[in-house]
Amino acid sequence: MAAKPIIALDFSTYEEAKTFLAGFDEKLYVKIGMELYMQSGPAIIDVIKAYGHDVFLDLKLHDIPTTVERTMSVLGKLNVDMVNVHAAGGFDMMQRAAAAFRKENAAGKIIAVTQLTSKDEQTMQQEQKTPLSLTDSVLHYAKLAYKAGLDGVVSSPLESRMIHNEISPDFLTVTPGIRFSENNSDDQVRVVTPEKAKMLGSDYIVVGRPITQSDQPLLAYREIKRLWEGE
Repeated sequence: MAAKPIIALDFSTYEEAKTFLAGFDEKLYVKIGMELYMQSGPAIIDVIKAYGHDVFLDLKLHDIPTTVERTMSVLGKLNVDMVNVHAAGGFDMMQRAAAAFRKENAAGKIIAVTQLTSKDEQTMQQEQKTPLSLTDSVLHYAKLAYKAGLDGVVSSPLESRMIHNEISPDFLTVTPGIRFSENNSDDQVRVVTPEKAKMLGSDYIVVGRPITQSDQPLLAYREIKRLWEGE
């Protein structure tokens, strides 16, 4: 059975997130990003976990290895289910981050961001000055993360099958850029529908605005879930 869709809590305050979550009567998997975490601090994780929800803490750490290692040791004590770093931080950073996190939270998953889904190939090459294609860059970072001992990567669903084929079917692909229609992309560039993400082999999908900005968030979530699970 497919893993539950991860709902990105794209809110500024805990009160907004709490009001949103009050409309659901089932266990969810939610993503806490930088904005909400910086506004509310670690306490929000305890509250959301007390409701029975799983938490993906999406802080995308990227710094020198020692700083990220020490920070991951702190995050490991927060009882979150998933955390992430930027693969561009390098092998040593990722390896030390994973070890520090797992020392405190053996059951949690640590994944690495490859290329943001807001970037297309032209933008990536112009800004990062890399000769690689977008798919080659994603695969390079994914292989580096796998070698460093991480559990998976954040990528577009468009790269999920390639990552599983080239690395391992058990190496997780956590994929944002999910929309009801591929024509509704907001600031994402590489977007797909839930059905296509499933077809392409994504292990997790992350969905924000199609649910959080819906007039009926519960119905939107259930429809995303139905499409994702293929019912």
